[in-house]
Amino acid sequence: MSTDSGRAGWDIRTTGPHDAARRALLLPGALCTAEFYADVMAEPAPADAGLGLVAVTLPGHGRSPAPEDLSIGNYARLMGRLAADTGCDLVVGHSLGANIAIEMAALGEFSGPLVLLSPVFSRGDEARELALLDRLAHVPVLGTAAWTVALRTLPRNVRDSLPPGRRDTLASIMGDNDPAFCRAALRQYFAHLDEHGSLVNRLCASGARAVVVRGTADDIGLTDGERHDLGTCPTLTLVTVPRAGHGVLFEQPRRVAQIIVAAADGIG
Repeated sequence: MSTDSGRAGWDIRTTGPHDAARRALLLPGALCTAEFYADVMAEPAPADAGLGLVAVTLPGHGRSPAPEDLSIGNYARLMGRLAADTGCDLVVGHSLGANIAIEMAALGEFSGPLVLLSPVFSRGDEARELALLDRLAHVPVLGTAAWTVALRTLPRNVRDSLPPGRRDTLASIMGDNDPAFCRAALRQYFAHLDEHGSLVNRLCASGARAVVVRGTADDIGLTDGERHDLGTCPTLTLVTVPRAGHGVLFEQPRRVAQIIVAAADGIG
């Protein structure tokens, strides 16, 4: 695995054949870094299929340099350019990364297939703790203070949900984020959800071929209407992964790698 920090301080990691004919761009979720894809990238299936993988930490997360514009639309444009520059013809996103992938398709920044791991389609689906932090974010000083406390306690709170042998590393990464950045980024995230209501219709209207992947124990909601719309959109496929929650990428990395390879096989 190689690490390229030459793109304005971004953490970009690559695996697979140097001459790969197909590549997938991997976008992690909020508070996470490219390290969260390490288990998927270590699986042999993508390399065996001749698929290159490019994982990037979303700028601003993991204390990487943040863009001035934290809107989901700007992240979609940044990732669209990265996908083009690295020759990626498939985008895989987890949680926030999945939402950014949806916006890449909606804005025409990327026209290839998507693999969406545990996306959040609407404000009502999101964890109540984040909704509370969003309300506090509108209060001067208090919003950043609330994030400071949340990040301090986060590693202990999420540790048991992370895979043994990796939990200390991943929990530490999640806790080591800048509170002021988190406050501002969360406001933009919820503003995007509020603007569009449910992102299922936005995704379907984009015409993108997408596989929506959810663990059977995912604590992020999915309304009956969203499930119906996913099932009736001809370009979308819903895949359910047993014994996985919201962290399906590190809970079931082999299955996720297989899904990515299958999506790449459909390119062309």
